[in-house]
Amino acid sequence: MSDTSPAGLIRAFIATYDSGTGTDTIVDRPGLAQFLREHGLVNGPVPISPAHHEEAVALRDGLRAHLGEPGERDAEAIAHAQRILDGLRITVTLETDAERVFAPAVVEELRRALARIAAAWAAVVITGEWRSLRRTVG
Repeated sequence: MSDTSPAGLIRAFIATYDSGTGTDTIVDRPGLAQFLREHGLVNGPVPISPAHHEEAVALRDGLRAHLGEPGERDAEAIAHAQRILDGLRITVTLETDAERVFAPAVVEELRRALARIAAAWAAVVITGEWRSLRRTVG
């Protein structure tokens, strides 16, 4: 069973690309759909447009770049990911559980999935767990 914590989700998302082997498990829309289903971000089949696929890959690449070595960060990838995050709406709930305090505030299923990833990123930044994720980028 996969780690369902925010850090676990971010770790799994950035690990969809392995720079050592060049393996990219979300290189295509079926791969992205499989990742989203395996991590409970969508239920059943989900239509993924080419534009939404590009957003997901760019978000992943930007998170990887941000977590990389400071002198080697790809500023363009980070800026692109930031623009994607700016367009994903999340809301804050009254939950006291860090894993559920942020909730997607968008209707479209794929954008909700990306908003859940954004919420997980917010949670790991708040808890400081993002620092441990830096060691997983490779």
